[in-house]
Amino acid sequence: MLRSSFRYVWTAVICALLGAPCAAQQTTTKVTLDANETLFSVVAGISHCGYASGAGTEQRREVLAEIARAVGNSEQAQADSHELCQFFIDHRQPDPNRDLAQYVSLALNMGDAPKFDFKVKEADVPPDANYVLGFRTRLVEFAKSVGLHEIWMKHEPEYNTLIAGYHAPVTNMLLATDVYLRLPMSGYLGRAFTVYVEPMEAPGPVNARNYGSDYFLTVSPTAANLRLDDIRHTYLHFMIDPLISKRASTLRRLQPLLSTVGSAPLNDDYKHDIALLTSESLIRAIEARLAGKGKQDEPVREREVNEAMAEGFILSRYFFDQLAKFENEPAGFQDALGEFLYNLDVAREKKRAEAQAFTTKAAPEVLAKARPAAGPLELAEQRFGAGDYDTARDLAQQALNDKKGDEGRALFLLAQVASLNKDINGAKSYFARALETSKDPHVVAWSHIYLGRIADIQEEREQAVLHYKAALKAGDPQPQTKAAAERGIKQAYEPPREAKKKESD
Repeated sequence: MLRSSFRYVWTAVICALLGAPCAAQQTTTKVTLDANETLFSVVAGISHCGYASGAGTEQRREVLAEIARAVGNSEQAQADSHELCQFFIDHRQPDPNRDLAQYVSLALNMGDAPKFDFKVKEADVPPDANYVLGFRTRLVEFAKSVGLHEIWMKHEPEYNTLIAGYHAPVTNMLLATDVYLRLPMSGYLGRAFTVYVEPMEAPGPVNARNYGSDYFLTVSPTAANLRLDDIRHTYLHFMIDPLISKRASTLRRLQPLLSTVGSAPLNDDYKHDIALLTSESLIRAIEARLAGKGKQDEPVREREVNEAMAEGFILSRYFFDQLAKFENEPAGFQDALGEFLYNLDVAREKKRAEAQAFTTKAAPEVLAKARPAAGPLELAEQRFGAGDYDTARDLAQQALNDKKGDEGRALFLLAQVASLNKDINGAKSYFARALETSKDPHVVAWSHIYLGRIADIQEEREQAVLHYKAALKAGDPQPQTKAAAERGIKQAYEPPREAKKKESD
């Protein structure tokens, strides 16, 4: 449970500022500012072991001094300190920001002190946190022997003071954002955006995380920089990501744009996921529009959108221009977004992107998505879906060679590529091997369907029907699978005269 009870409820504040009525039963909030003992314990532990040595506030130095005294006064604490710090040393990352990020990710997936039990199954812990899972058991013993809970309780009032100092600036920033986008003021049931204030982190980039529908951000504030831009960036993701993800059919239409960002300095996720690329482009455009107020700030806004385009967020200019029109219209953002996407001319934006000169380095990412790391097989399937069959084949073969991912799926993909390349013998061999190794009903069913079609082409009708009947028994619930198998039983397959997209895509 969260030890700090000093929570930030801003909906009523906004209603008061706008003079808008608020329903008495409205208790949900969009954003919570809080402190968290588990996060404190993890960051205090790695700080004791050398993370960001010498950096930070007077409060951070006091906490570390108290931990050092506790270690010096107990042989058990010394032993636990050695175990904890040896683990930290063995798992250091070359990039200090990633070094901290993996432990923040771990902390956000652990429960309360003193047990720090995982909130999810260990198999479901995000990849970066998975690398430092062993830190948890060492932290349990270290926290006990140095009295970390007592140190937390002593300093908790100071955390509440820091949180109080965030109220006005965060309220003003989020209010300005909601008013600009004309977004609903109320919160969202079942979703949460939480900002944890943690001065044990060294001042620097924030750590933002997205787990399912919940968003988290940890920040180490200084008087000179409250990291409000990073909080707003994460808040925009919290509001916009679900609106983008609901438009699957529109996003499929934008898929060809991914082919234009191969040389951009983007994280690979953006290069293979059009929803991520679209959402980030839109957010960068909003941030550019919010950079300044009058005509005198137009150069600043132009610079920001140009930087976003140069980093590879190729729809930022389009959204930037659409937002300029939106500012003079009455519609709210949720309604306008549908128009933005509907009016997007893919051919025109693709041409613009192809003419864009990309920079060699992108700005650090604020928000890390909690998604499994894409392996060669996942990337192979993405490239196959995008029509890049040669790359898909190479990645699927790599997955087989490295024994990463489902062997049956890799063989099935290799069979599909071979079939497209008119390598009938190769396709037949791969489909047969997929049947031997896969337990996936979809892979089994479609391997039988394709083998049935090959048998029909080779005028082996009896064998073809056996494959179609086996496909019906495979257990794939998709209607198109059943339809394809029944069609094969009814009449022999005839190959189309022109290559067409596969039914199983």
